[in-house]
Amino acid sequence: MISLLPIFLSLGLLMYLAYRGHSVILLAPLLAMLAVLLSGEASTMLGVYTQVFMKGLGGYIISFFPLFLLGAIFGKLMDDSGSALSISEALVNKLGKKQAVLSIVMACAILTYGGVSLFVVGFAIYPIAATLFRQLDIPKRLIPGAIALGALTFTMTALPGTPAIQNAIPMPFFRTDSFAAPGLGIIGGLIMLIGGMIWLNYRTRKAINAGEGYGQHHIDNLAVVDHSSKPSLLVSLLPIILVISINFICTKWLLPSMDNSYLASEEFGAIPLNKVLGIWAIVIALVVSCSAMILLNWKRWKNLKESLSDGALGSLLPIFNTASEVGYGSVIATLTGFIIVKEFLLGLSPENPLISEAVFVNVMAGITGSASGGLSIALNTMGDKYLQLASQFGINPELMHRVASIASGGLDALPHNGAVITLLVICQLTHKESYKDIFVVAVAVPILALIAVITLGTLIGSF
Repeated sequence: MISLLPIFLSLGLLMYLAYRGHSVILLAPLLAMLAVLLSGEASTMLGVYTQVFMKGLGGYIISFFPLFLLGAIFGKLMDDSGSALSISEALVNKLGKKQAVLSIVMACAILTYGGVSLFVVGFAIYPIAATLFRQLDIPKRLIPGAIALGALTFTMTALPGTPAIQNAIPMPFFRTDSFAAPGLGIIGGLIMLIGGMIWLNYRTRKAINAGEGYGQHHIDNLAVVDHSSKPSLLVSLLPIILVISINFICTKWLLPSMDNSYLASEEFGAIPLNKVLGIWAIVIALVVSCSAMILLNWKRWKNLKESLSDGALGSLLPIFNTASEVGYGSVIATLTGFIIVKEFLLGLSPENPLISEAVFVNVMAGITGSASGGLSIALNTMGDKYLQLASQFGINPELMHRVASIASGGLDALPHNGAVITLLVICQLTHKESYKDIFVVAVAVPILALIAVITLGTLIGSF
C-alpha cells in the first residue's frame, strides 16, 4: 500500500492547487515528476518526462486538436454573429416567462448540442438569464444551476451525435461513432433533464414562497446588446442543424461508402476506418457549418478575421490543459502503485466491466476536475482492457462508449472544476451561493442517470 502514497499525494496536490487557480499546464508535469520521485524512480525522471508525459500530451493533441479548434471557431462565430442571442431570446419568448428556468436550460442545451462551448454559452446566455430572472424576481443564485443543467449534462455526454469532446474521446478506443447506443443515450439524457428541472423548479418555488427575490446585485454589469443586426431564428439554427445532420450522414453513409483502403498502408498507420470515422465526421460537419454561418451572416460581420483568429486562439488553452492532464495520467499509469488501483477497479464487478469503467472514469474526472481529462486518462490506461472485457462478456462496444461518456460527466463538476469556477465568475456569484444547485443537477442527477443506463444496458443490451 505504500506504493499508493506517491499517487494519492500527487493527485491530492493537483486537485487542491487546480482549485486554487494554478495552471494545470504547469502543475501536471511537476506533480507527475513528484510522483515518480516519491516512487523511488528518480533516475528515470527525464526519460519519463520526454518519453511518457510528452508522448501522452502530444498524442492527445494529435487526435483531438481539430475538434477543439473547429469547436472554438464555431462557438465564436455563433456568438459574434448574434445567432446565440437570437436562439436564446426566441426560446424565452416561445416558452413564456412562467417557464423562465426551462427557457434558459433549453437555450444552453440547443447551443451546446450544436457544438458551442460552455464558455461561449455562459457569456451569451448569462445577460439574458439575469435580465429575465430580475424581471420575474427569481433569485439570481439559481442562474448557474440552470446554465449548468443545459450545458454540462445531457448535451455533453448522453445525447447521441453531440460533437462534445466527451463524446468523441471514446470513439477510437471502442471503434464507435458519436451516435453510439442512441436509445440509452436519449434515456440517460431525459433522466438528467427531467431530474434537473424537478430540482430547479422546486428550488424556485421554495424561494418565491419564502419571499426571496432576485437579490441585491449591483455589479451585474450587463452589456448593452445591439439587437438591430441579429439574424433570424432560422438563420441562427441552420448551422446547428447542419452540424447534427452532416455528422449523421457522414458517419452512417458518406464516409463508409468511400474507398478508404489506403488507410491500411503503413503511411497512414495501418488504421481501420472505424477508429477515425467518428472524428472525421465531426470535423466535416463543423467545417461545413462554420462556412455556412460565415456566408449566411456575410453582411453582419464587423471583423470576420478577428472572430476567426479569436476562436482559433481560444482553442489553445483548453486543449493544452486537457492534454497536460492526459500526460500526467500517462505517467501515473507507469507507476507500481497504479497496478493496485487497476486490479481493485477491475475487481469491483468481475462479471460486469461497465461498473468498473463507470467508477474509474468518474473517479479520474473528479480528481482532475475535468470530464475530458479524466475520461482520457481512464481510457488511455484501461481502454484496451475494457474493450477486451467487452468482447469477453459479449458487451456491445457502443454501450461501453456511452457509459464512459456519461460517467465523465458526474464527479467532474466538483467545486474545483474549471467550468464550474468560470461559470460562477461569469455570473458573479460564489460557491456558497450557487454550488448546491450545480452539484445536484451536474453531479447527483447525472450519476443517477448513469446507474439507470448501466442497469438497462446490463439487462437489455445496447440500443
